[in-house]
Amino acid sequence: MSVTDSQLKAAGSELAMALMRRKLWITTAESCTGGWVAKALTDRPGSSEYVHSGLVTYSNDAKQRLLGVRGETLQVHGAVSEAVVREMVAGALAATGADVAVAISGVAGPGGGSVEKPVGTVWFAWGRGPEDMVASRMHFHGSRDDIRREAVLYVLQGVKNFLAD
Repeated sequence: MSVTDSQLKAAGSELAMALMRRKLWITTAESCTGGWVAKALTDRPGSSEYVHSGLVTYSNDAKQRLLGVRGETLQVHGAVSEAVVREMVAGALAATGADVAVAISGVAGPGGGSVEKPVGTVWFAWGRGPEDMVASRMHFHGSRDDIRREAVLYVLQGVKNFLAD
């Protein structure tokens, strides 16, 4: 079953409320979701109170130039990896000064997958710094749109839960 617009709107609102209660700014560093997390957060009126910025770093070059992801990390682990999303979070925090950052890199398909990283593989990271960061890998099924919607919902709910701890 595909994630609906209403589910994304609700999850975005819940995270927005959590950010506002804590007076935190969030920034996004997105690859396969193409800015959809930032969209979900800014669909709500008053989003300038908690959204600092959003970066769509689809290419490896953008990940390196804008977020400081090391070329060596990309060569050794590939863009869809825990090491890269962790560096994306650290780079987004350093570049923006936001309080919380999220990073997403995955294979949304329909092509581009491999045996090691099939279509639907998505790595996530979010946190407030290197010592306060969570990373996880998920595998979603369905169309490109389905995979991206699942990824956006997963990160919105994950960051909300992270802030509740």
